[in-house]
Amino acid sequence: MKLNEKISGIVFDMDGLMFNTEWVVKHSWDLAGKELGYENFGDNIYNTLGMNFNARKEYFLNKYGNDFDFEKFTDMYRAHSLGYLEENGTPVKKGLFELLEYLKKEEVPMAVATSSTEQFAMSKLTETKVKDYFDYIICGSMVEFSKPHPQIYQIACRELGIDPSKAIALEDAPNGIRAALGAGMNVVMIPDLLKDAPIELEEKLMAKLESLDKVIELLEEINTL
Repeated sequence: MKLNEKISGIVFDMDGLMFNTEWVVKHSWDLAGKELGYENFGDNIYNTLGMNFNARKEYFLNKYGNDFDFEKFTDMYRAHSLGYLEENGTPVKKGLFELLEYLKKEEVPMAVATSSTEQFAMSKLTETKVKDYFDYIICGSMVEFSKPHPQIYQIACRELGIDPSKAIALEDAPNGIRAALGAGMNVVMIPDLLKDAPIELEEKLMAKLESLDKVIELLEEINTL
């Protein structure tokens, strides 16, 4: 039996999963926060992983008050992070290309479900030359509800025409895991900034792996069952 008869499709998160960009964002938040008079501002990322722009704005206004200029902060941190990425390139996670080539060979449908804006996501996917591997790309600016709401994964599965119960979501953070589970998918966690998810989520994972190339081993094991 071919792998694509057992696994209907695979949906990838982007930041922290395919690209090592979450730490770049954390550092840029520290820099922008310090310029605004806050210390260790980057630690807020641990509470907002997987959120889109509007959800993150709500988080910051709730924490720092309605006077917090989120748009100014956003412009400042984006300048820092984009400056780094333009100078150094987008850091790609170990095993990404190997996994994409494997899934392409096995004819497994693939999509991206990222909370990043469409402009940012498309630029990173194009720059790293992985965009054309994917049959569908859905971004945070294209959905009404942010992760942990399942909408982004529900749409990804619908657009791929796949059965969520036979599909796998690859995620690095709790909000994304909750979203994929809520969409009825199997979830594999590849940790990034957060090394562990809450125990109630870890118990529901299909697997927790150290890198993307380990997903190939998991899929080959599934294909022998």
